[in-house]
Amino acid sequence: MAKISEYIPIVGENIIEELHLLGSKLSNITIQNINSTSVGGGVAEILNRMVPLMNELGVKTRWNVIRGTDRFFHITKKFHNALHGRPETITKDEFDYFLEVNRENIKYLKFKGDVIFIHDSQPVALIERKSSPEDKDKKWIWRCHVDISQPQQDVWKFLEKIINNYDCSVFSAPVFSHPLPIRQFMISPSIDPLSDKNKDLPEETINSVLNKYGIEKNKPIISQISRYDFLKDPIGVVEAFKLVRKYIDCQLILAGNIASDDPEHDKVLTAVKEKAGNDPDIHILVIEPAYNDIEINALQRASTVVLQKSIREGFALTVSEALWKKKPVIASAVGGIPLQITHKYSGMLTRTVEGTAYCIKQVLNSPEYAKQLGLNGYWHIKQNFLLTRHLREYFLMFLSLYNTNANDIVHL
Repeated sequence: MAKISEYIPIVGENIIEELHLLGSKLSNITIQNINSTSVGGGVAEILNRMVPLMNELGVKTRWNVIRGTDRFFHITKKFHNALHGRPETITKDEFDYFLEVNRENIKYLKFKGDVIFIHDSQPVALIERKSSPEDKDKKWIWRCHVDISQPQQDVWKFLEKIINNYDCSVFSAPVFSHPLPIRQFMISPSIDPLSDKNKDLPEETINSVLNKYGIEKNKPIISQISRYDFLKDPIGVVEAFKLVRKYIDCQLILAGNIASDDPEHDKVLTAVKEKAGNDPDIHILVIEPAYNDIEINALQRASTVVLQKSIREGFALTVSEALWKKKPVIASAVGGIPLQITHKYSGMLTRTVEGTAYCIKQVLNSPEYAKQLGLNGYWHIKQNFLLTRHLREYFLMFLSLYNTNANDIVHL
């Protein structure tokens, strides 16, 4: 992985010097991250990059993953859907079992951090550990990576009672904020420009990936790179593509990996394949973890247009990834996506299948306009959504935990 000094040509020496300064002020504090999976999904990806860099900057940082049964992850997938506003039926037994699994994790996890940094709903009830005498001086943060602007109320009320016991919460966009008696920080996620998924690739690498999957290089490529999740609306992507292809000869790539805490993957993948039928211009790919980052990078760089047609979305780092590669992006105006795209300036925002198809046709028929959208998007991501900004805001948040004012909402 890249060393922090390797980011200087991208972001400038002053920013790296500031990170070293902030890191030195946190040298006596250990940060312990806890989430539900080390493979697949944006949270694991961010932690894989941030944890080594935080340690290099002098901030002792750990990362632990909770254990869970298939039943537990089916329940937390329901939580995930319900928090995004998709109706789910969750019984009292399922709420009780969720708490039971968290309590089992409390027994085996070693809470070694001065700051316990909990990511998303799966491990949220670990906060019960806060009441133990040996942990009375620890600071607890709950980091929400999903869109909770319109959550299903029974699930939100259940979680809210738990979240209120934390010292502070973190959301990716102001629209996700809820009235809480604890401090709230607004910190957007980020991409790592030097990771395998985002670094420059030689043309031969891109061509070899296209050849591997039987994708034509000389026909416009529309792509969506996302987990196979109904909330990412891959079926709507297929419908929009079919509308476009009535007028323009093109091909579609749907590609994603498997998150170990997402039991709906196979169900969604099956539904997408049925919708696509035997269309030779629709490429439905499941990228194996061993090849994931380089191949996704290559597919994005080969794309003419990149989509993110989510129904609900916490942030969608795939948007930042594509814009960083100077690609025109067409995405739904939901969740954290409008923070990354200014409509018709750094990308295009849509809300329907028909609107998505219209924007795709416009971009494919106007290559100079498409190029300008991608270039504007690149500069916006460089200024706002790179890993170094993310590290700075986390460091400032950690420092603020030791100088707090209740009920603050902080925009870092």
